[in-house]
Amino acid sequence: MDLGLTGRRAAVAAASGGLGLATARALAAEGVRVAICGRDRERVEQAAASLGADAVAIVADVGTPDGATGFVQRAQEALGGVDILVTNAGGPPPGTFESTGLDAYPAALDLNLMSVVAMCKAAVPPMRERGWGRVLAITSISVRQPISNLILSNTARAGATGFLKTLALEVAGDGVTVNSLQPGLHATDRLRTLHGGDLSAAAAGIPVGRVGDPDDFGAYAAFLCSEHARFVTGAAIPVDGGAYSALL
Repeated sequence: MDLGLTGRRAAVAAASGGLGLATARALAAEGVRVAICGRDRERVEQAAASLGADAVAIVADVGTPDGATGFVQRAQEALGGVDILVTNAGGPPPGTFESTGLDAYPAALDLNLMSVVAMCKAAVPPMRERGWGRVLAITSISVRQPISNLILSNTARAGATGFLKTLALEVAGDGVTVNSLQPGLHATDRLRTLHGGDLSAAAAGIPVGRVGDPDDFGAYAAFLCSEHARFVTGAAIPVDGGAYSALL
């Protein structure tokens, strides 16, 4: 299926590995010119090289609003504009209500909420002026089903989802869609490290019987950025192999 994305320009945050890189790879395969960022220069440059000669590597830390804004601005300069924004970031430290101090919340909110707001503030106005744009946020299944010992992530990502839904309603008439994907467990380097390379335990609680393939996630992300998905906006979609089992 031709997704109608040839020649579009995308900024994909935190894409030196994992689901961000898989999303960038799927977009690049559809003819999208991609700019990606990461904090480690060598790693992000290697990731960009794997995407093809047109990919742009940007060293940036989207964990702060200034870093997030700067990434989008540099992507706009490098690509001549950004038609597709994929927001993404790592997670804050683990902890419970009891173990997490009040002073830990601002940094977590910057990382998983304010970075999303900042990137959208930089990218969305030009999209509205052009009458076409896609915003896709990679969040977490914890938005629907809070994960134990991750109170900071649960809190910040839920806030980002509320912001994205509101933004979607405000820009829907301007040809800009805003959606989020809520990944469950996928076979990323981080998950392999956490499980000592053996993902069988991680797969045990997933109805499909395995953890997700990052390339499958990337393909679905690319579809939501496509012309075919122009009537989908304001959606927050689990991509978790059926692990989230509630009706709503």
